[in-house]
Amino acid sequence: MTAIQTLTELDRLRATVAGWKRDGLRVGFVPTMGNLHAGHHSLVALARRHADRVVASVFVNPTQFGPNEDFTRYPRTPEDDAAGLAAAGCDTLWLPDVATMYPFGPDAAVRMHVPAVSDVLEGAHRPGHFDGVCTVVARLFHQVRPDVAAFGRKDYQQWLVVRRMVEDLAFPVELVAGDIVRESDGLAMSSRNRYLSPEDRARAPELHRVLLRMRVMTQEGAVRAQVEAEANAALREAGFVPDYAVIRTADLCEPVGELPGPRVALIAARLGKTRLIDNLEFDSALSG
Repeated sequence: MTAIQTLTELDRLRATVAGWKRDGLRVGFVPTMGNLHAGHHSLVALARRHADRVVASVFVNPTQFGPNEDFTRYPRTPEDDAAGLAAAGCDTLWLPDVATMYPFGPDAAVRMHVPAVSDVLEGAHRPGHFDGVCTVVARLFHQVRPDVAAFGRKDYQQWLVVRRMVEDLAFPVELVAGDIVRESDGLAMSSRNRYLSPEDRARAPELHRVLLRMRVMTQEGAVRAQVEAEANAALREAGFVPDYAVIRTADLCEPVGELPGPRVALIAARLGKTRLIDNLEFDSALSG
């Protein structure tokens, strides 16, 4: 296990990063909201493959939670997070408070908005969510000044939104995406999984099974409307309350004419009091 320094003051963070860069070192960055698991640790390893030093941030961002969402009960485990990051090979934990992130307060903060890709699916069900994500990511990029930043693909839409923001505003940051890390039964790792009751945890892997079935049906030529209808029905039968279960092109547009090409199946559904998301990327045509 490597030693890890925990920083809470912006001046010290910037001095640390500036020192690395004076030495010609490349800086990687992993932004998180904490309560870290193996999926986050894999992003540290991914950033390490592209950089000489790695910073991970832990900040539960109030601007990306809606009024009826779980900001106050979102799990906060800073000591465990620091130990896990150290074991994963992270050099520095950036642990800012709300006043550091939002000097004039979250309600008076300058906001970011990425048109189009922010407004569908999760954006439609959680208005303002991606504005909050981009607002905090932009601030973290200015604070950390990384050369490369690693994001997971479990939140596929978030990955697209952040990538569009970086391209549009010409942030000098290379983005790399990590694969979804799953439990042995297929459930995508998530900090919110700990909210699940034992009974709901036993049902939760059905989310991934439905995604796999959506892929098979699409590759076998089923009409998209049928695939989506059967997926939503399967989720409800398993005890979920789905917000959506859809097939989209890689840029989240609805496929036109069912032409072959890259696809992504995306699901958001509630199980008990917990809202889960997952996705599966695939090619619509059968290989071979």
